[in-house]
Amino acid sequence: MKNGACRTYPLFRSLVANSLLCSLPCGVFADVILPLNLPQVLTYGVPIEMQDHLLPGMRVEVALGKNKQYSGIVERVHNERPETYQVKPIRNILDEEPVVTEKQLEFWRWIAHYYMASPGEVMQAALPAHLKLMGETRLEWIGDSGIAYEWSDIAYKAAEALRVRGEITITELRAITGPGQFATALNELLEQDVIIINEALEPAYRPKKEKVVTLADVYSEEKELISLFDQLAKAPKQLQLLMAYTEMRMKHGLVKQQELLDRAQASATQLRALCDKGVFLVTEQNVDRVAQHGTGEYREINLTEAQQKAYDELEEGLAEKNVALLHGVTGSGKTLLYVKKIREALAAGKQAILLLPEIALTTQLVSRLSSYFGDDLGVYHSHFSNNERVEIWEKVRKGKYKVVAGPRSALWLPYSNVGMIIADEEHDTSYKQKDPAPRFHARDAAIYMAGMYGAKVILGSATPSVETLYNVQQGKYAYASLKERYQGVKLPEITVIDARSLSHVKRDGVKLLTPELQKAMAVALHEKKQSILFQNRRGYAPFQMCTTCGWSPRCKNCDVSLTYHKSSDKLQCHYCGLKATVMHSCPQCGSMGLASKSFGTERIEEEVQQTFPEARVARMDVDSMRGKNSVSDLLTKLEKRKVDILTGTQMVVKGLDLEAVALVGIISADSLLTYPDFRVNERAFQLMEQVSGRAGRADGVGHVYIQAYNLQHPVLQWVKSHDVQAFYRHEIRFREHFFYPPFSRIIRIIFRHAEEQRAAMAAQMMADGLATIEGISVQGPGPAVIPRVRNQYIREIWIKCPKDQRLIDSVKTYLKAQRQHIVGLKGNTNVQVLFDVDPM
Repeated sequence: MKNGACRTYPLFRSLVANSLLCSLPCGVFADVILPLNLPQVLTYGVPIEMQDHLLPGMRVEVALGKNKQYSGIVERVHNERPETYQVKPIRNILDEEPVVTEKQLEFWRWIAHYYMASPGEVMQAALPAHLKLMGETRLEWIGDSGIAYEWSDIAYKAAEALRVRGEITITELRAITGPGQFATALNELLEQDVIIINEALEPAYRPKKEKVVTLADVYSEEKELISLFDQLAKAPKQLQLLMAYTEMRMKHGLVKQQELLDRAQASATQLRALCDKGVFLVTEQNVDRVAQHGTGEYREINLTEAQQKAYDELEEGLAEKNVALLHGVTGSGKTLLYVKKIREALAAGKQAILLLPEIALTTQLVSRLSSYFGDDLGVYHSHFSNNERVEIWEKVRKGKYKVVAGPRSALWLPYSNVGMIIADEEHDTSYKQKDPAPRFHARDAAIYMAGMYGAKVILGSATPSVETLYNVQQGKYAYASLKERYQGVKLPEITVIDARSLSHVKRDGVKLLTPELQKAMAVALHEKKQSILFQNRRGYAPFQMCTTCGWSPRCKNCDVSLTYHKSSDKLQCHYCGLKATVMHSCPQCGSMGLASKSFGTERIEEEVQQTFPEARVARMDVDSMRGKNSVSDLLTKLEKRKVDILTGTQMVVKGLDLEAVALVGIISADSLLTYPDFRVNERAFQLMEQVSGRAGRADGVGHVYIQAYNLQHPVLQWVKSHDVQAFYRHEIRFREHFFYPPFSRIIRIIFRHAEEQRAAMAAQMMADGLATIEGISVQGPGPAVIPRVRNQYIREIWIKCPKDQRLIDSVKTYLKAQRQHIVGLKGNTNVQVLFDVDPM
């Protein structure tokens, strides 16, 4: 990569200089994607000296407006001059070769079209932050050291900083002076003519450099090396350094100075003495930030009879179709089949992608996969630093990583020859991007990507989505089933408990755990087994209420109750992050009777610790897993049996494979069954069946206790009997009757504004226009489930479209045009109109 060229000029002349355009003697143009929410790409002229070098996928430096410069991605090079605006030239090419492939650009275009996102929004999501060069205005000191300038107090601070450091950014100047004095100080510096402005696009990525130790060439021969050992016999510390170096060189190849000193327990002075003798050379080299997995060994995969049958069904199905569903019960060993299919792709010279819904699941699988694939395996997710993500990006682009595992962001990497894509837990809602745009579904996007490369797709799940099962039923997808657990281990026994029994035990201080569940937990503890308790709400108490007047503390920015978090002793909004002091009396009536209502994972954790004080208890939710290594550290503790009872939200549902878990408790099944969404039964069935599958995976001695009030709900009966087909038959009839997916396509339109009336008016204008389109069903406009978030009022419209692609495309075209019209009206500049295609 090349740095952007730095142009230096006096600040007073900058506007004039920026307005000058170089001549474009011939008609070569480039469409450039900018990292902005613009409705389309912008076309720039390609100067003659760049025409032989510019390729699609390269980053270029371009100007937008009078004073803004950006790095963009070249999407296309062509000879079509735009007629609606004056073409500006590309200022600089920032790469020697494309950082984005042609296939990636094709994938970006499809994402933008299907999910109604702008090219810039797709680029922002896809490209690692440190590959997006940013422009920063820098002020350079050119004052004369022999002149005694007269400064005000505030300008003196700025001038001294500039004189000492030579150069500072506008942001740093603002921090020195404070926002209120910034303009005054800048004007003073300009009047004294002591600064010039440097505007450049600088690469945010910097290779990591470390000092590396190498042995001098003279000792490369074995005879000379043995002689050296003899010479150092009377210098034990230096001999220890040489022995440590030899061992590390054989194991790792690259020997870093600090690691060598630590290994040999030696000092830098002792190492320097060997360098002075000509034994070692210390140089600074670029090193990987991302840990390597080792060489990996070829391990034989021995499938059980059931797995072999499923594998044969996969082979037969994928020979005829491009997508296959692998429907395997929890703990059936689907991962072994994934490994076998990935190996086949690699043997054919192809790359493979293993999509996982959660980073937590990625973390647990890496150790298993690395034993099969070694350094051919790359992992990609948001917990990596920006620099690490750039290095992974480059390794995929150069073909060093042949297998990549990760969540939905793994699809953005620059693959060259994909042969197999596997979406594990394909039903999981985490595959759907919520905010910001593009709001894409990774499973569906993976199927499109596979079509681009001529690759095959395996969708794996114990609880497949209704849409996937329907595609199997319609003959669109192949089907393979694994109906028994690995090596014939039994599925857990499930008991549904009447939660009304809790009312009889409150006097004993136990409010959340039924006697049956408590007894089972005690047995598990006695047998040195682990338990998992699932509650899909975090915090201590989702809301508090005055028992006298009914008042409850609410967020001032959002229309939601504040959740009490006992760990911080604060009330917190889970939508905007607002934190407030806990109240002990009602501000409305003065009553002291404030009671906590409902419960979250913190409350369960506390009650478990009170009930079983000898147990080692841990919690797994967003609040407790914020650190980079929090998930991996907790999983290590669980695998080493340093945790007896784990409480958590749906993070505990996502494919955890722990052989010591014998008991699972679902604390409040009713809260899963009452959400206002047409997919409520599907979500509840999947969550309960998946978390149940954590129990008894190793020996088949597993029990699941589900606490519920509505014992007759059909979902509970389907979970109890592990009956996916009964669930599907019921749901597909319901979906067909009410014209929900998979029988229709849904587009959700979201309107946001700080004024409720303005959001409602924009939504009504859109709804009035949609009413003129025949063949679609329009619901709304109406308030969102949470009608105000971050002081933005939210209105929604839901559109159901028949599966007629021409009609869907025409609706999308109309929606985009109508959005432009609505936001272009006077007073509507700040109205946000957002599209969510196939909402989850």
